[in-house]
Amino acid sequence: MHNVTLIPGDGIGPEITTAARRVIDASGVNINWEVVEAGAAMIERYGTPLPRYVIESIKKNKVALKGPLTTPVGKGFRSVNVTLRKELNLYANLRPARSLPGIITRYSHVDLVVVRENTEDLYAGVEHMVGRDAAESIKIITREASERIVRFAFQYAVKNNRKKVTVVHKANIMKLSDGLFLETARQVAEEYPGIEFEDVIVDALSMKLVQDPNRYDVMVMPNLYGDIISDLCAGLIGGLGVAPGANIGDGCALFEPVHGSAPDLAGQNKANPLAAVLSGVMMLQYLGEHRAAERISAAVERVLKEGKYLTGDLGGTASTGEMAEAIINNIK
Repeated sequence: MHNVTLIPGDGIGPEITTAARRVIDASGVNINWEVVEAGAAMIERYGTPLPRYVIESIKKNKVALKGPLTTPVGKGFRSVNVTLRKELNLYANLRPARSLPGIITRYSHVDLVVVRENTEDLYAGVEHMVGRDAAESIKIITREASERIVRFAFQYAVKNNRKKVTVVHKANIMKLSDGLFLETARQVAEEYPGIEFEDVIVDALSMKLVQDPNRYDVMVMPNLYGDIISDLCAGLIGGLGVAPGANIGDGCALFEPVHGSAPDLAGQNKANPLAAVLSGVMMLQYLGEHRAAERISAAVERVLKEGKYLTGDLGGTASTGEMAEAIINNIK
């Protein structure tokens, strides 16, 4: 029995997390789901989008599956996602991008992993106004956090039989902050002689990924670059609707789709549940339930190949629930 915290989320979150939960339960894994609420709807009741009991639930269970949560642009409360990562010290954001059968894109055989530092950089949110007409944001890069995330990337590569780790930076301009990240990465790389290592400037990487994504494998980078590059990689495989993600710390992990809450689709049973389902697959792998993870992955591929039960964003007419049911029916 695994105890798992489930946060349905905002917008389409409750629909896609319900779909993911049904699929995971159908795989045969015995999970006790502890459902807790967070997000915009909690502000009126608790005065915060992230009630303390949500954090305590994740600390107790050590594993959580979360739907997307709304973050206001330019005003309002701070990102709940960022707060969760900092509160729980989920320092590694893991975002795989792998081509799926039946989803037609400009590329084939894409198999990338973005490892994003999750606790500092500009996302630390240390910013203030300078007078009335200027704002200043402080970029924080530490040797400790840099070493920790780069080591995570190399250990992931070793464990998953990956061949190369690329560190992504802008050290040609930010010579101290990104320079420290790059220097630390080079030092860690020396401990893993069996893994090819290279570094690339982030803007050059953006171009090269579009030219030929197959030249890369595992990529590790500071927080802001990771947010941007992981979305670019999602575009290579068909969009955010098929992009899963994980936030991992020492002894605690939170799994969630990369995409947002899509409030315009909320309650319509139209949202693509695949990113949530595939995040659930990552969760099962983390829990050591590899057979169940493989069964769900194979079922997803069978549904995509058949092409009969796809949501609108994938060119079909199926509802969220119908696609989930099709995946369940294909679990063998």
